[in-house]
Amino acid sequence: MARAIIALYDDFATAQRVVEQLVEAGLERSNISLVANDASGEYATRLQSSDYADDVHSGEGASFGAVVGALVGLGAMLIPGIGPVIAAGPLVAGLVGAGVGAAAGAVTGGITASLVKLGVDEESAGYYAEGIRRGGTLVTAHVADEWHDRVLDIMKRHDPVDINTRAENWQASDSQGFDERSPTYQAENVQRERQNYTNVDDEARLEVVEEELKVGKREIERGGVWVSSYITETPVEEQVRLREERVSVERHLIDRKATDADFMTGEETYEVQERAEEVVLNKEARVVEEVVIKKDVQERTETIHDTVRRKDVNVEQVGTTANGTTRGFETYNTTFRNHYKSNYANTGYDYDYYSPAYQFGYTLANDQRYRDYDWSQIESEARTRWEENNCGTWDRIKDAVRNAWESVKDAVD
Repeated sequence: MARAIIALYDDFATAQRVVEQLVEAGLERSNISLVANDASGEYATRLQSSDYADDVHSGEGASFGAVVGALVGLGAMLIPGIGPVIAAGPLVAGLVGAGVGAAAGAVTGGITASLVKLGVDEESAGYYAEGIRRGGTLVTAHVADEWHDRVLDIMKRHDPVDINTRAENWQASDSQGFDERSPTYQAENVQRERQNYTNVDDEARLEVVEEELKVGKREIERGGVWVSSYITETPVEEQVRLREERVSVERHLIDRKATDADFMTGEETYEVQERAEEVVLNKEARVVEEVVIKKDVQERTETIHDTVRRKDVNVEQVGTTANGTTRGFETYNTTFRNHYKSNYANTGYDYDYYSPAYQFGYTLANDQRYRDYDWSQIESEARTRWEENNCGTWDRIKDAVRNAWESVKDAVD
């Protein structure tokens, strides 16, 4: 009997390692699904990059590694209530509506409905969806009974989120669970949410990554010449004067009186040879030209233009008061909740719906780029950034953003 095993992880890198180990253990890729929050757009950018094609065929996410990149149907999409994600595997089929694929950038199905189809109860499915919304990465494996223990062991080895305990934490902040009508988390909110559940009591390490450009060279064929010799015959003409002899015998009539002397000669015989010249041919070959084949070698310096990437770690103090202490988002919880009760309690949306807006305003107020700005100077840019992932909701939540902005700015100043 086949069953689904599901785990939620706080970061994509951990989920990626889980998928790789599942494949290494022999589980078919076609039985593995992955859904990762992509509020920052980083993963969609990597999918579209030209780094694709060395180890994985075009259309697969080479920049995610050969294993994750080769999961079935890996692509970027938008999920209602969650926002931008990358997703792959059989779970995608439940997310994509008829005629709408991952490449189209949107889905018509819900994540909770897809999980329910895998056998997850509706309440837990909502918790998993909320976990993705807050920046998590979901991994599912559809396996036969004999695979169950092996897959479960691999997933547990990487400390998955205890979804029930996490849900209790959300509920403690008045969250009522996943709601597709809720605004999606901004990249700053996702980062802060992940930090809330990262254990840094001892130490945390962020790596600075830098690419190096290495230039080599190789020989290539760029053409050349082909030289061969051949013989041709050309008609020639010369004039030569030839000498030729011919013997002629003539008889002449003579009428004179013969003498004894005429008879004394007796019998006479004469032989006359005819001679002639004939053409004698003689050819003499002479070298009249030579073709020399040689290669001239030249060296040149070519300047290569490219880019290298560097991942830096930026350290900023946030929420710093006049005496130098740091105030985190949670220290403003009472202020923001009071504002919610005064302004939004009767709107039909709970506090969790507006929480991303308060977090967005908190982040803006602590951004050093806006240190000397007032609300009128930043409102237009704040709206643009918010609408990138929450189109059409600005007018509904802008007072929450402004309240957070002004509350934090007053405390910092």
